[in-house]
Amino acid sequence: MSIGYLALVLHAHLPFVRHPESDYVLEEEWLYEAIIETYVPLLRVFEGLKRDGVDFKITMSMTPPLVSMLRDPLLQERFDHHLAQLEELLEKEIDHNEHNGHIRYLAEYYAKEFKEVRQTWEHYDRDLVKGFKQFLDSNNLEIITCGATHGYFPLMKMYPQAVWAQIKVACEHYEENFGQPPKGIWLPECAYYEGVERMLADAGLRYFLTDGHGILYARPRPRFGTYAPIFTETGVAAFGRDHESSQQVWSSEVGYPGAPEYREFYKDLGWEADYDYIKPYIMPNGQRKNVGIKYHKITGRGLGLGDKALYDPYWAKEKAADHASNFMFNRQRQVEHLHGIMQRPPIIVSPYDAELFGHWWYEGPWFIDYLFRKSWYDQQTYQMTHLADYLRLNPTQQVCKPSQSSWGYKGFHEYWLNETNAWIYPHLHKAAERMIELGKREPADELEWRALNQAARELLLAQSSDWAFIMRTGTMVPYAIRRTRSHLMRFNKLYDDLNQGKVDSGWLEKVEEIDNIFPSINYRAYRPL
Repeated sequence: MSIGYLALVLHAHLPFVRHPESDYVLEEEWLYEAIIETYVPLLRVFEGLKRDGVDFKITMSMTPPLVSMLRDPLLQERFDHHLAQLEELLEKEIDHNEHNGHIRYLAEYYAKEFKEVRQTWEHYDRDLVKGFKQFLDSNNLEIITCGATHGYFPLMKMYPQAVWAQIKVACEHYEENFGQPPKGIWLPECAYYEGVERMLADAGLRYFLTDGHGILYARPRPRFGTYAPIFTETGVAAFGRDHESSQQVWSSEVGYPGAPEYREFYKDLGWEADYDYIKPYIMPNGQRKNVGIKYHKITGRGLGLGDKALYDPYWAKEKAADHASNFMFNRQRQVEHLHGIMQRPPIIVSPYDAELFGHWWYEGPWFIDYLFRKSWYDQQTYQMTHLADYLRLNPTQQVCKPSQSSWGYKGFHEYWLNETNAWIYPHLHKAAERMIELGKREPADELEWRALNQAARELLLAQSSDWAFIMRTGTMVPYAIRRTRSHLMRFNKLYDDLNQGKVDSGWLEKVEEIDNIFPSINYRAYRPL
Protein backbone atom coordinates (compact mmCIF):
# COMPACT_ATOMS: atom_id res chain seq x y z
CA MET A 1 0.00 0.00 0.00
CA SER A 2 1.38 3.41 -0.96
CA ILE A 3 2.25 5.99 1.69
CA GLY A 4 2.54 9.05 -0.57
CA TYR A 5 1.91 10.62 -3.94
CA LEU A 6 4.01 11.80 -6.88
CA ALA A 7 2.48 14.31 -9.29
CA LEU A 8 4.26 15.11 -12.55
CA VAL A 9 3.02 18.40 -14.01
CA LEU A 10 3.99 19.50 -17.52
CA HIS A 11 3.46 23.08 -18.67
CA ALA A 12 2.81 23.00 -22.44
CA HIS A 13 3.02 26.55 -23.73
CA LEU A 14 4.22 28.52 -26.72
CA PRO A 15 3.48 32.16 -27.55
CA PHE A 16 0.91 32.77 -30.28
CA VAL A 17 3.00 32.97 -33.47
CA ARG A 18 1.03 32.96 -36.72
CA HIS A 19 1.87 35.07 -39.77
CA PRO A 20 -0.54 34.63 -42.69
CA GLU A 21 0.82 37.88 -44.09
CA SER A 22 4.21 36.24 -44.76
CA ASP A 23 5.23 33.11 -46.63
CA TYR A 24 7.92 32.28 -44.07
CA VAL A 25 8.59 33.43 -40.52
CA LEU A 26 11.28 31.53 -38.60
CA GLU A 27 9.49 31.82 -35.26
CA GLU A 28 6.56 29.75 -36.55
CA GLU A 29 8.96 26.81 -36.43
CA TRP A 30 8.89 26.91 -32.63
CA LEU A 31 5.52 25.16 -32.96
CA TYR A 32 6.68 22.69 -35.61
CA GLU A 33 9.73 21.67 -33.56
CA ALA A 34 7.59 21.19 -30.45
CA ILE A 35 5.08 19.04 -32.36
CA ILE A 36 7.82 16.75 -33.68
CA GLU A 37 9.99 16.60 -30.57
CA THR A 38 7.57 17.01 -27.64
CA TYR A 39 3.82 16.80 -28.31
CA VAL A 40 3.75 13.79 -30.64
CA PRO A 41 6.31 11.85 -28.53
CA LEU A 42 4.23 12.52 -25.39
CA LEU A 43 1.09 11.33 -27.14
CA ARG A 44 2.89 8.17 -28.24
CA VAL A 45 4.05 7.57 -24.64
CA PHE A 46 0.47 7.95 -23.38
CA GLU A 47 -0.83 5.63 -26.11
CA GLY A 48 1.76 2.98 -25.22
CA LEU A 49 1.02 3.16 -21.51
CA LYS A 50 -2.71 2.87 -22.11
CA ARG A 51 -2.21 -0.03 -24.54
CA ASP A 52 -0.08 -1.92 -22.00
CA GLY A 53 -2.50 -1.49 -19.11
CA VAL A 54 -0.50 1.08 -17.14
CA ASP A 55 -3.08 3.32 -15.46
CA PHE A 56 -0.93 6.44 -15.60
CA LYS A 57 -1.85 9.81 -14.05
CA ILE A 58 -0.28 13.11 -15.09
CA THR A 59 -1.25 16.79 -15.05
CA MET A 60 -0.54 18.94 -18.08
CA SER A 61 -1.38 22.53 -18.85
CA MET A 62 -2.25 23.34 -22.45
CA THR A 63 -2.28 27.10 -22.78
CA PRO A 64 -4.84 28.89 -24.98
CA PRO A 65 -2.19 30.11 -27.47
CA LEU A 66 -0.85 26.57 -27.90
CA VAL A 67 -4.32 25.05 -28.32
CA SER A 68 -5.24 27.77 -30.81
CA MET A 69 -2.12 27.15 -32.90
CA LEU A 70 -2.49 23.37 -32.83
CA ARG A 71 -6.03 23.74 -34.21
CA ASP A 72 -5.28 26.44 -36.78
CA PRO A 73 -5.69 25.20 -40.42
CA LEU A 74 -2.97 27.53 -41.76
CA LEU A 75 -0.38 26.31 -39.25
CA GLN A 76 -1.45 22.71 -39.77
CA GLU A 77 -0.85 23.12 -43.51
CA ARG A 78 2.53 24.75 -42.93
CA PHE A 79 3.55 22.00 -40.52
CA ASP A 80 2.71 19.43 -43.20
CA HIS A 81 5.13 21.19 -45.54
CA HIS A 82 7.80 21.47 -42.81
CA LEU A 83 7.59 17.75 -42.04
CA ALA A 84 7.65 16.83 -45.73
CA GLN A 85 10.88 18.81 -46.16
CA LEU A 86 12.49 16.93 -43.28
CA GLU A 87 11.38 13.60 -44.74
CA GLU A 88 12.89 14.56 -48.10
CA LEU A 89 16.14 15.67 -46.46
CA LEU A 90 16.45 12.38 -44.61
CA GLU A 91 16.01 10.39 -47.82
CA LYS A 92 18.93 12.36 -49.22
CA GLU A 93 20.92 11.81 -46.03
CA ILE A 94 20.46 8.03 -46.24
CA ASP A 95 21.74 8.02 -49.81
CA HIS A 96 24.46 10.59 -49.14
CA ASN A 97 25.91 8.52 -46.28
CA GLU A 98 25.81 5.16 -48.00
CA HIS A 99 29.43 4.47 -46.99
CA ASN A 100 29.32 6.17 -43.60
CA GLY A 101 27.85 3.42 -41.44
CA HIS A 102 26.92 5.16 -38.21
CA ILE A 103 25.61 8.36 -39.81
CA ARG A 104 23.49 6.26 -42.16
CA TYR A 105 22.18 4.31 -39.17
CA LEU A 106 21.17 7.58 -37.51
CA ALA A 107 19.60 8.95 -40.70
CA GLU A 108 17.51 5.78 -41.01
CA TYR A 109 16.60 6.07 -37.33
CA TYR A 110 15.37 9.65 -37.85
CA ALA A 111 13.51 8.68 -41.02
CA LYS A 112 11.60 6.05 -39.04
CA GLU A 113 10.93 8.56 -36.27
CA PHE A 114 9.54 11.18 -38.66
CA LYS A 115 7.40 8.52 -40.33
CA GLU A 116 5.88 7.78 -36.92
CA VAL A 117 5.31 11.50 -36.35
CA ARG A 118 3.39 11.67 -39.63
CA GLN A 119 1.36 8.59 -38.75
CA THR A 120 0.35 10.11 -35.40
CA TRP A 121 -0.34 13.49 -37.01
CA GLU A 122 -2.62 11.94 -39.62
CA HIS A 123 -4.22 9.53 -37.13
CA TYR A 124 -5.66 12.53 -35.26
CA ASP A 125 -6.60 14.33 -38.50
CA ARG A 126 -3.86 16.90 -37.84
CA ASP A 127 -5.57 17.86 -34.55
CA LEU A 128 -3.29 16.89 -31.65
CA VAL A 129 -5.66 18.56 -29.18
CA LYS A 130 -8.12 15.75 -29.98
CA GLY A 131 -5.35 13.28 -29.15
CA PHE A 132 -4.70 14.77 -25.72
CA LYS A 133 -8.43 15.16 -25.01
CA GLN A 134 -8.98 11.39 -25.22
CA PHE A 135 -6.69 10.96 -22.20
CA LEU A 136 -8.51 13.77 -20.37
CA ASP A 137 -11.75 11.89 -21.00
CA SER A 138 -10.24 8.63 -19.63
CA ASN A 139 -8.99 10.52 -16.51
CA ASN A 140 -5.36 9.55 -17.17
CA LEU A 141 -4.45 13.11 -18.07
CA GLU A 142 -5.67 16.17 -16.17
CA ILE A 143 -5.47 19.13 -18.57
CA ILE A 144 -5.43 22.53 -16.88
CA THR A 145 -5.49 26.03 -18.30
CA CYS A 146 -3.28 29.12 -17.96
CA GLY A 147 -3.64 32.87 -18.50
CA ALA A 148 -5.28 33.63 -21.86
CA THR A 149 -1.96 34.72 -23.37
CA HIS A 150 0.37 33.91 -20.47
CA GLY A 151 0.22 37.44 -19.07
CA TYR A 152 2.33 38.04 -15.97
CA PHE A 153 -0.34 38.61 -13.32
CA PRO A 154 1.66 40.38 -10.55
CA LEU A 155 2.70 43.13 -12.99
CA MET A 156 -0.95 43.63 -13.99
CA LYS A 157 -2.51 43.60 -10.53
CA MET A 158 -3.15 47.37 -10.45
CA TYR A 159 -5.74 46.66 -13.16
CA PRO A 160 -7.86 43.81 -11.76
CA GLN A 161 -10.09 43.80 -14.85
CA ALA A 162 -7.03 43.01 -16.99
CA VAL A 163 -6.14 40.02 -14.78
CA TRP A 164 -9.78 38.93 -14.77
CA ALA A 165 -9.90 39.06 -18.58
CA GLN A 166 -6.81 36.83 -18.79
CA ILE A 167 -8.52 34.29 -16.51
CA LYS A 168 -12.07 34.48 -17.90
CA VAL A 169 -11.08 34.33 -21.58
CA ALA A 170 -8.79 31.35 -20.82
CA CYS A 171 -11.54 29.42 -19.03
CA GLU A 172 -14.08 30.08 -21.80
CA HIS A 173 -11.55 29.02 -24.44
CA TYR A 174 -10.80 25.82 -22.49
CA GLU A 175 -14.48 24.90 -22.30
CA GLU A 176 -14.93 25.51 -26.05
CA ASN A 177 -12.06 23.14 -26.86
CA PHE A 178 -12.38 20.44 -24.19
CA GLY A 179 -16.13 20.39 -23.60
CA GLN A 180 -15.92 21.04 -19.86
CA PRO A 181 -14.67 23.82 -17.58
CA PRO A 182 -11.08 23.60 -16.30
CA LYS A 183 -10.51 22.52 -12.71
CA GLY A 184 -7.04 24.02 -12.33
CA ILE A 185 -4.72 26.68 -13.67
CA TRP A 186 -0.98 26.98 -14.08
CA LEU A 187 -0.42 30.59 -13.08
CA PRO A 188 1.76 32.07 -15.86
CA GLU A 189 5.40 31.71 -14.75
CA CYS A 190 3.92 30.28 -11.49
CA ALA A 191 3.59 33.96 -10.50
CA TYR A 192 1.21 34.55 -7.59
CA TYR A 193 0.11 37.73 -5.85
CA GLU A 194 -2.24 37.97 -2.92
CA GLY A 195 -5.84 38.40 -4.07
CA VAL A 196 -5.70 36.60 -7.40
CA GLU A 197 -7.24 33.54 -5.74
CA ARG A 198 -10.55 35.41 -5.43
CA MET A 199 -10.72 35.75 -9.21
CA LEU A 200 -9.74 32.10 -9.66
CA ALA A 201 -12.60 31.10 -7.35
CA ASP A 202 -15.05 33.35 -9.21
CA ALA A 203 -14.00 31.66 -12.47
CA GLY A 204 -14.80 28.24 -10.97
CA LEU A 205 -11.17 27.07 -10.72
CA ARG A 206 -10.35 24.60 -7.98
CA TYR A 207 -6.55 24.88 -7.70
CA PHE A 208 -3.40 26.58 -9.00
CA LEU A 209 0.34 25.99 -9.08
CA THR A 210 2.95 28.32 -7.68
CA ASP A 211 6.60 28.05 -6.76
CA GLY A 212 7.70 26.33 -3.57
CA HIS A 213 8.56 29.46 -1.64
CA GLY A 214 5.06 30.79 -2.31
CA ILE A 215 3.89 27.98 -0.01
CA LEU A 216 6.84 27.90 2.41
CA TYR A 217 6.40 31.59 3.29
CA ALA A 218 2.61 31.45 3.50
CA ARG A 219 0.83 32.83 6.58
CA PRO A 220 0.53 30.95 8.87
CA ARG A 221 3.52 28.80 7.99
CA PRO A 222 2.13 25.56 6.46
CA ARG A 223 2.68 22.62 8.76
CA PHE A 224 3.68 20.29 5.91
CA GLY A 225 5.62 22.72 3.74
CA THR A 226 5.28 22.02 0.02
CA TYR A 227 4.38 18.36 0.64
CA ALA A 228 0.67 19.10 0.94
CA PRO A 229 -1.40 21.75 -0.82
CA ILE A 230 -2.84 24.61 1.16
CA PHE A 231 -6.33 26.05 0.82
CA THR A 232 -6.69 29.77 0.42
CA GLU A 233 -9.55 31.51 2.22
CA THR A 234 -11.57 31.33 -1.01
CA GLY A 235 -11.36 27.53 -1.02
CA VAL A 236 -8.99 27.42 -3.99
CA ALA A 237 -6.02 25.10 -3.36
CA ALA A 238 -2.39 26.02 -4.03
CA PHE A 239 0.24 23.40 -4.92
CA GLY A 240 3.92 24.28 -4.56
CA ARG A 241 6.87 23.02 -6.59
CA ASP A 242 9.16 20.50 -4.90
CA HIS A 243 12.73 21.76 -5.10
CA GLU A 244 14.49 18.39 -4.70
CA SER A 245 12.81 16.54 -7.57
CA SER A 246 12.92 19.63 -9.80
CA GLN A 247 16.67 20.02 -9.32
CA GLN A 248 17.34 16.46 -10.47
CA VAL A 249 15.93 17.32 -13.88
CA TRP A 250 16.58 21.06 -14.25
CA SER A 251 20.00 21.59 -12.68
CA SER A 252 22.86 22.27 -15.10
CA GLU A 253 25.23 20.67 -12.58
CA VAL A 254 23.41 17.53 -11.41
CA GLY A 255 20.41 17.33 -13.78
CA TYR A 256 19.83 14.25 -15.90
CA PRO A 257 19.81 16.00 -19.33
CA GLY A 258 23.56 16.68 -19.11
CA ALA A 259 24.57 13.00 -19.32
CA PRO A 260 27.29 12.35 -21.94
CA GLU A 261 25.18 9.65 -23.67
CA TYR A 262 22.36 12.07 -24.47
CA ARG A 263 21.92 13.93 -27.73
CA GLU A 264 23.75 17.24 -28.17
CA PHE A 265 21.20 20.00 -28.80
CA TYR A 266 23.58 22.60 -30.25
CA LYS A 267 25.20 20.54 -33.03
CA ASP A 268 22.71 20.39 -35.89
CA LEU A 269 22.90 19.33 -39.56
CA GLY A 270 21.62 22.75 -40.59
CA TRP A 271 24.94 24.22 -39.48
CA GLU A 272 27.18 21.23 -40.23
CA ALA A 273 26.26 20.23 -43.80
CA ASP A 274 27.77 21.61 -46.99
CA TYR A 275 26.02 24.89 -47.79
CA ASP A 276 24.85 24.05 -51.31
CA TYR A 277 23.57 20.68 -50.10
CA ILE A 278 21.56 22.07 -47.18
CA LYS A 279 20.43 25.32 -48.84
CA PRO A 280 16.98 24.01 -49.97
CA TYR A 281 16.18 23.12 -46.35
CA ILE A 282 17.20 26.27 -44.51
CA MET A 283 15.76 29.78 -44.56
CA PRO A 284 14.57 31.30 -47.86
CA ASN A 285 17.16 34.07 -47.54
CA GLY A 286 19.92 31.47 -47.39
CA GLN A 287 20.67 31.80 -43.68
CA ARG A 288 21.45 28.59 -41.85
CA LYS A 289 19.20 27.35 -39.04
CA ASN A 290 18.59 24.22 -36.99
CA VAL A 291 16.76 21.58 -39.01
CA GLY A 292 16.30 19.16 -36.11
CA ILE A 293 18.63 16.41 -37.38
CA LYS A 294 21.44 15.93 -34.86
CA TYR A 295 24.09 13.22 -35.12
CA HIS A 296 26.20 13.86 -32.02
CA LYS A 297 26.01 13.30 -28.28
CA ILE A 298 26.98 15.53 -25.38
CA THR A 299 30.10 13.35 -24.94
CA GLY A 300 31.59 15.25 -22.01
CA ARG A 301 31.44 18.42 -19.96
CA GLY A 302 33.40 21.37 -21.32
CA LEU A 303 34.04 19.96 -24.80
CA GLY A 304 33.77 22.15 -27.88
CA LEU A 305 31.22 21.24 -30.54
CA GLY A 306 34.02 19.96 -32.77
CA ASP A 307 34.96 17.34 -30.17
CA LYS A 308 31.54 15.70 -29.88
CA ALA A 309 31.27 11.97 -30.58
CA LEU A 310 28.47 10.35 -32.58
CA TYR A 311 25.15 9.73 -30.88
CA ASP A 312 23.64 6.28 -30.34
CA PRO A 313 19.92 6.15 -29.43
CA TYR A 314 20.32 2.63 -28.00
CA TRP A 315 22.71 3.72 -25.25
CA ALA A 316 20.80 6.96 -24.70
CA LYS A 317 17.64 4.95 -24.11
CA GLU A 318 19.49 2.74 -21.62
CA LYS A 319 20.64 5.86 -19.77
CA ALA A 320 17.08 7.23 -19.72
CA ALA A 321 15.96 3.96 -18.11
CA ASP A 322 18.75 4.29 -15.50
CA HIS A 323 17.73 7.86 -14.76
CA ALA A 324 14.07 6.88 -14.42
CA SER A 325 15.12 4.19 -11.92
CA ASN A 326 17.20 6.71 -10.00
CA PHE A 327 14.36 9.24 -9.95
CA MET A 328 11.96 6.56 -8.70
CA PHE A 329 14.42 5.42 -6.00
CA ASN A 330 14.94 8.98 -4.78
CA ARG A 331 11.19 9.64 -4.66
CA GLN A 332 10.67 6.42 -2.68
CA ARG A 333 13.25 7.47 -0.10
CA GLN A 334 11.84 11.02 -0.06
CA VAL A 335 8.28 9.77 0.51
CA GLU A 336 9.38 7.35 3.25
CA HIS A 337 11.27 10.12 5.03
CA LEU A 338 8.42 12.63 4.72
CA HIS A 339 5.77 10.13 5.78
CA GLY A 340 7.75 9.37 8.92
CA ILE A 341 7.81 13.07 9.80
CA MET A 342 4.32 14.08 8.66
CA GLN A 343 2.42 10.96 9.73
CA ARG A 344 0.26 11.39 6.63
CA PRO A 345 0.84 10.74 2.91
CA PRO A 346 2.96 13.52 1.38
CA ILE A 347 2.53 14.69 -2.20
CA ILE A 348 5.62 15.56 -4.22
CA VAL A 349 4.70 18.00 -6.99
CA SER A 350 7.26 17.99 -9.82
CA PRO A 351 6.42 20.64 -12.44
CA TYR A 352 8.44 21.22 -15.62
CA ASP A 353 8.10 22.94 -18.96
CA ALA A 354 6.72 20.28 -21.29
CA GLU A 355 9.10 21.35 -24.05
CA LEU A 356 12.03 20.23 -21.89
CA PHE A 357 10.94 16.67 -22.64
CA GLY A 358 11.90 16.01 -26.24
CA HIS A 359 12.88 19.42 -27.54
CA TRP A 360 15.66 20.42 -25.14
CA TRP A 361 16.15 16.96 -23.63
CA TYR A 362 15.59 14.62 -26.55
CA GLU A 363 15.37 11.54 -24.34
CA GLY A 364 12.84 13.17 -21.98
CA PRO A 365 9.76 11.30 -23.31
CA TRP A 366 11.61 7.99 -22.85
CA PHE A 367 12.35 9.04 -19.27
CA ILE A 368 8.65 9.72 -18.64
CA ASP A 369 7.65 6.40 -20.22
CA TYR A 370 10.14 4.44 -18.10
CA LEU A 371 9.20 6.33 -14.94
CA PHE A 372 5.51 5.51 -15.29
CA ARG A 373 6.18 1.87 -16.10
CA LYS A 374 8.67 1.41 -13.28
CA SER A 375 6.43 3.24 -10.81
CA TRP A 376 3.52 0.99 -11.83
CA TYR A 377 5.36 -2.35 -11.70
CA ASP A 378 8.42 -1.96 -9.47
CA GLN A 379 7.38 -0.09 -6.32
CA GLN A 380 4.49 0.45 -3.91
CA THR A 381 5.84 3.36 -1.88
CA TYR A 382 4.06 6.14 -3.77
CA GLN A 383 1.07 6.43 -6.05
CA MET A 384 1.32 8.57 -9.16
CA THR A 385 -1.58 11.00 -9.31
CA HIS A 386 -2.81 14.07 -11.05
CA LEU A 387 -3.83 17.09 -9.03
CA ALA A 388 -7.60 16.86 -9.50
CA ASP A 389 -7.65 13.25 -8.27
CA TYR A 390 -5.48 14.15 -5.29
CA LEU A 391 -7.87 16.90 -4.16
CA ARG A 392 -10.86 14.63 -4.62
CA LEU A 393 -9.25 12.00 -2.36
CA ASN A 394 -7.80 14.52 0.12
CA PRO A 395 -10.45 17.23 0.61
CA THR A 396 -9.16 18.57 3.95
CA GLN A 397 -6.07 20.82 4.03
CA GLN A 398 -4.63 23.68 6.08
CA VAL A 399 -5.90 27.19 5.26
CA CYS A 400 -3.13 29.75 4.62
CA LYS A 401 -2.33 32.88 2.62
CA PRO A 402 0.38 32.13 0.03
CA SER A 403 3.32 34.47 -0.43
CA GLN A 404 3.97 36.50 -3.56
CA SER A 405 6.30 34.47 -5.78
CA SER A 406 7.25 33.13 -9.21
CA TRP A 407 9.49 30.35 -10.51
CA GLY A 408 11.76 32.88 -12.23
CA TYR A 409 15.23 34.15 -11.33
CA LYS A 410 15.43 34.96 -7.59
CA GLY A 411 11.84 33.73 -7.21
CA PHE A 412 9.98 36.97 -7.78
CA HIS A 413 9.41 39.34 -10.71
CA GLU A 414 12.89 40.49 -11.69
CA TYR A 415 13.14 38.43 -14.87
CA TRP A 416 10.05 40.11 -16.32
CA LEU A 417 10.81 43.61 -15.04
CA ASN A 418 14.38 44.80 -15.56
CA GLU A 419 16.47 47.13 -17.69
CA THR A 420 15.84 45.09 -20.87
CA ASN A 421 12.05 45.18 -20.79
CA ALA A 422 10.84 47.83 -18.32
CA TRP A 423 9.97 50.13 -21.22
CA ILE A 424 6.98 47.99 -22.23
CA TYR A 425 4.99 48.38 -19.01
CA PRO A 426 3.92 52.06 -19.22
CA HIS A 427 2.49 51.24 -22.66
CA LEU A 428 0.79 48.04 -21.47
CA HIS A 429 -0.70 49.83 -18.47
CA LYS A 430 -2.03 52.69 -20.58
CA ALA A 431 -3.57 50.17 -22.99
CA ALA A 432 -5.16 48.33 -20.06
CA GLU A 433 -6.70 51.58 -18.82
CA ARG A 434 -8.07 52.26 -22.28
CA MET A 435 -9.45 48.74 -22.67
CA ILE A 436 -11.25 48.99 -19.32
CA GLU A 437 -12.75 52.23 -20.64
CA LEU A 438 -13.80 50.49 -23.87
CA GLY A 439 -15.28 47.64 -21.85
CA LYS A 440 -18.05 49.96 -20.64
CA ARG A 441 -19.15 50.87 -24.17
CA GLU A 442 -22.14 49.51 -26.04
CA PRO A 443 -21.38 49.04 -29.74
CA ALA A 444 -23.42 51.04 -32.23
CA ASP A 445 -23.29 48.29 -34.85
CA GLU A 446 -21.59 45.02 -35.77
CA LEU A 447 -18.46 46.81 -37.01
CA GLU A 448 -17.93 48.46 -33.62
CA TRP A 449 -18.57 45.11 -31.92
CA ARG A 450 -15.84 43.50 -33.99
CA ALA A 451 -13.47 46.42 -33.32
CA LEU A 452 -14.03 46.19 -29.56
CA ASN A 453 -13.37 42.45 -29.58
CA GLN A 454 -10.25 42.92 -31.70
CA ALA A 455 -8.97 45.56 -29.29
CA ALA A 456 -9.30 42.98 -26.49
CA ARG A 457 -7.34 40.44 -28.58
CA GLU A 458 -4.55 42.90 -29.31
CA LEU A 459 -4.13 43.85 -25.65
CA LEU A 460 -4.08 40.21 -24.56
CA LEU A 461 -1.44 39.37 -27.18
CA ALA A 462 0.69 42.35 -26.16
CA GLN A 463 0.55 41.23 -22.51
CA SER A 464 2.18 37.83 -23.18
CA SER A 465 5.00 37.32 -20.67
CA ASP A 466 6.99 35.61 -23.45
CA TRP A 467 7.98 38.95 -25.01
CA ALA A 468 9.47 40.33 -21.77
CA PHE A 469 11.14 36.97 -21.14
CA ILE A 470 12.75 36.91 -24.59
CA MET A 471 14.02 40.48 -24.17
CA ARG A 472 15.71 39.41 -20.95
CA THR A 473 17.27 36.23 -22.38
CA GLY A 474 18.76 38.15 -25.30
CA THR A 475 17.60 35.69 -27.99
CA MET A 476 15.21 36.68 -30.80
CA VAL A 477 14.89 40.12 -29.16
CA PRO A 478 13.94 42.03 -32.35
CA TYR A 479 11.00 39.68 -32.86
CA ALA A 480 9.77 40.14 -29.27
CA ILE A 481 10.04 43.93 -29.58
CA ARG A 482 8.26 43.90 -32.93
CA ARG A 483 5.41 41.79 -31.58
CA THR A 484 4.93 44.01 -28.52
CA ARG A 485 4.93 47.16 -30.59
CA SER A 486 2.68 45.82 -33.34
CA HIS A 487 -0.05 44.68 -30.95
CA LEU A 488 0.06 47.96 -29.04
CA MET A 489 -0.06 49.98 -32.25
CA ARG A 490 -3.04 47.99 -33.51
CA PHE A 491 -4.77 48.41 -30.16
CA ASN A 492 -4.20 52.17 -30.13
CA LYS A 493 -5.51 52.55 -33.69
CA LEU A 494 -8.66 50.63 -32.75
CA TYR A 495 -9.09 52.80 -29.64
CA ASP A 496 -8.70 56.02 -31.64
CA ASP A 497 -11.01 54.81 -34.43
CA LEU A 498 -13.70 53.81 -31.95
CA ASN A 499 -13.53 57.15 -30.17
CA GLN A 500 -13.71 59.01 -33.47
CA GLY A 501 -16.63 56.88 -34.65
CA LYS A 502 -14.93 55.78 -37.88
CA VAL A 503 -13.65 52.20 -37.75
CA ASP A 504 -11.63 51.27 -40.85
CA SER A 505 -13.44 48.09 -41.91
CA GLY A 506 -10.84 47.00 -44.49
CA TRP A 507 -7.95 47.37 -42.07
CA LEU A 508 -9.92 45.67 -39.29
CA GLU A 509 -10.62 42.67 -41.51
CA LYS A 510 -6.90 42.25 -42.23
CA VAL A 511 -5.99 42.46 -38.53
CA GLU A 512 -8.73 39.98 -37.62
CA GLU A 513 -7.19 37.52 -40.08
CA ILE A 514 -3.66 37.97 -38.68
CA ASP A 515 -4.50 37.98 -34.96
CA ASN A 516 -7.38 35.50 -35.04
CA ILE A 517 -6.98 34.01 -31.55
CA PHE A 518 -10.15 33.67 -29.41
CA PRO A 519 -12.82 33.86 -32.15
CA SER A 520 -15.58 33.88 -29.49
CA ILE A 521 -14.06 36.58 -27.29
CA ASN A 522 -16.34 39.11 -25.63
CA TYR A 523 -14.68 42.45 -24.85
CA ARG A 524 -17.07 42.89 -21.89
CA ALA A 525 -14.65 40.73 -19.88
CA TYR A 526 -12.95 44.07 -19.15
CA ARG A 527 -15.98 45.60 -17.45
CA PRO A 528 -15.54 46.62 -13.78
CA LEU A 529 -15.66 43.65 -11.41
